[in-house]
Amino acid sequence: MEPAGERFPEQRQVLILLLLLEVTLAGWEPRRYSVMEETERGSFVANLANDLGLGVGELAERGARVVSEDNEQGLQLDLQTGQLILNEKLDREKLCGPTEPCIMHFQVLLKKPLEVFRAELLVTDINDHSPEFPEREITLKIPETSSLGTVFPLKKARDLDVGSNNVQNYNISPNSHFHVSTRTRGDGRKYPELVLDTELDREEQAELRLTLTAVDGGSPPRSGTVQILILVLDANDNAPEFAQALYEVQVPENSPVGSLVVKVSARDLDTGTNGEISYSLYYSSEEINKPFELSSLSGEIRLIKKLDFETMSSYDLDIEASDGGGLSGKCSVSVKVLDVNDNFPELSISSLTSPIPENSPETEVALFRIRDRDSGENGKMICSIQDDVPFKLKPSVENFYRLVTEGALDRETRAEYNVTITITDLGTPRLKTQHNITVLVSDVNDNAPAFTQTSYTLFVRENNSPALHIGSVSATDRDSGTNAQVTYSLLPPQDPHLPLASLVSINTDNGHLFALRSLDYEALQAFEFHVGATDRGSPALSSEALVRVLVLDANDNSPFVLYPLQNGSAPCTELVPRAAEPGYLVTKVVAVDGDSGQNAWLSYQLLKATEPGLFGVWAHNGEVRTARLLSERDVAKHRLVVLVKDNGEPPRSATATLQVLLVDGFSQPYLPLPEAAPAQAQADSLTVYLVVALASVSSLFLFSVLLFVAVRLCRRSRAASVGRYSVPEGPFPGHRVDVSGTGTLSQSYQYEVCLTGGSESNDFKFLKPIFPNIVSQDSRRKSEFLE
Repeated sequence: MEPAGERFPEQRQVLILLLLLEVTLAGWEPRRYSVMEETERGSFVANLANDLGLGVGELAERGARVVSEDNEQGLQLDLQTGQLILNEKLDREKLCGPTEPCIMHFQVLLKKPLEVFRAELLVTDINDHSPEFPEREITLKIPETSSLGTVFPLKKARDLDVGSNNVQNYNISPNSHFHVSTRTRGDGRKYPELVLDTELDREEQAELRLTLTAVDGGSPPRSGTVQILILVLDANDNAPEFAQALYEVQVPENSPVGSLVVKVSARDLDTGTNGEISYSLYYSSEEINKPFELSSLSGEIRLIKKLDFETMSSYDLDIEASDGGGLSGKCSVSVKVLDVNDNFPELSISSLTSPIPENSPETEVALFRIRDRDSGENGKMICSIQDDVPFKLKPSVENFYRLVTEGALDRETRAEYNVTITITDLGTPRLKTQHNITVLVSDVNDNAPAFTQTSYTLFVRENNSPALHIGSVSATDRDSGTNAQVTYSLLPPQDPHLPLASLVSINTDNGHLFALRSLDYEALQAFEFHVGATDRGSPALSSEALVRVLVLDANDNSPFVLYPLQNGSAPCTELVPRAAEPGYLVTKVVAVDGDSGQNAWLSYQLLKATEPGLFGVWAHNGEVRTARLLSERDVAKHRLVVLVKDNGEPPRSATATLQVLLVDGFSQPYLPLPEAAPAQAQADSLTVYLVVALASVSSLFLFSVLLFVAVRLCRRSRAASVGRYSVPEGPFPGHRVDVSGTGTLSQSYQYEVCLTGGSESNDFKFLKPIFPNIVSQDSRRKSEFLE
């Protein structure tokens, strides 16, 4: 014997090969060969090489082999000769039993390339079995009063052979009272009957011994015998009679073992032993006998095995009632098995399509077939699916159903569906079967990218480093896969003068925005552009969003002193009368800052002075005033350094240098210096010069103020045009411009221009010049001198 480890892989190979046969055998008509059973092992069956049109060598080269569907090794292919020979003796009765014809199906498998040829082997019967009777001796009790022609049924012989080799005839040993007739029933089987030819006489012969011979139709014929003992009984002139010649009963297939099927009843008018009745099954096959048991005394037929309607739906029984005198009566019992709902519905999938593209119209998802092995109402079925899915069932032919979509599916709403198919029969109780199908929805590019915001506002502080990451935009796409991969880009600006390509760039993969160069708040305070997001679907879909970039001011401009001018020439000289009161306005330092916000808030302080404590500077407006009364001991010429500082971080500053000259009065503007004393005659010409200079300076100052106001108005209108990009700022103090007398001016003039951020009218306020009391005194002195 082969080891189990070698035999099992071979069996698995055979099973795999059998699965391929269904596909490869469809177009080849099977060949049929025949062989008689019991033929010796190694006997010739056919020349497969010739039948297949192949050379003997080709069989070996292509690995030819014989494969049986039932995995039996009854045939063998000789690769050297191409002959199909028997691998073992075949017993037709063992292979097929009573089935005729007996056919073995096998396939010839060729490799390189793979080919399979279907063939059949007809195993013909030989007469190798003799008829056999179930008993060695049959005893018949026959009343002597039996009339001529009375028929006495006998038990038939059994022959395992089929066809003409089965039992064909019965004969009985020669005698003067009986002959045998052979009766053929509807199933083709032949039964013997003993027929009375001459009257019996118990007193003359009480018993007879006969030999019944069953002869088959084989060549040579075989036979079997049984002894028949005939006991001649005394007169028993009444045979048992059944109450019904035919009993019809219905039994549910789920009846338990031991259940009463039916009770037959017969009666005999005789008394004594002639009236005692016993029951037995008659003319019943082994298959019929299996589920039933007959009580010989009561006539009750009970189940000894479970019934199955799907296997056998009815049974026909022949019942014989025999009395003690040897007479008998017969009846038939027809048992109809009633179907009960004991089989669940079944579902088999023929085709399944998944995934299904979204937005597709009505699409077939699955084709399946349902069946129920029960019958009647128990076999009727209802097929349905749940209501919360966008699918429906369409019935087709032969219990086939199509599962289709109700309309277009949306993957973004739902990407997967679990459809439960429920099959319910109409039996009692109802049985149901459920089958789950998972349907996936594949993506179609039907959603454009969507930005998380319709507009983005980004803040960038000026003087930034190039390639600075200033912010990001983000868009999402509800699709999946490549349809959801988003690419970002800069769209052409609406303003043709905006050099967008040199200002910013965008990372196409993640939407990060970068400043390409350093930005200057004083040159460009804000700008806007559009970015686009495009997916990689086919066709590609896109969307756009607005990006506003606001440039934040940095403290990158130092204060610039407008007055007094710091142009490298000699610093201007301010005249202060010695009679000036404390707080006397000497001059005002005017400065501006190119930055904005708190970076442009200026403060003033006195950094250096010839004589500390004599002059002071107001921190908020830059006014230089006397801090105390002047005295004759104070030097006449003073040098002041004023520091102007903004409020930025870090702060920036500038300095302004002032020359202050103390005079006794405007009639003598310069004090006598040790190296040069002015002549008295110059006083009159100086006064004339002073008047001319005052008129010139006043005209120049008025023109400067008007020019300054015009420039500020232009800047404000330009700022308003880009106001939507500017960082909102609160109101700041208005700018003041003070111009003090310079050179030989006998007094200071102060003008104040107020331009307040919160003012709607943008009014200018010009203040009148301030004349100290000392001026009137000097005038009187001057008039006396002229007189």
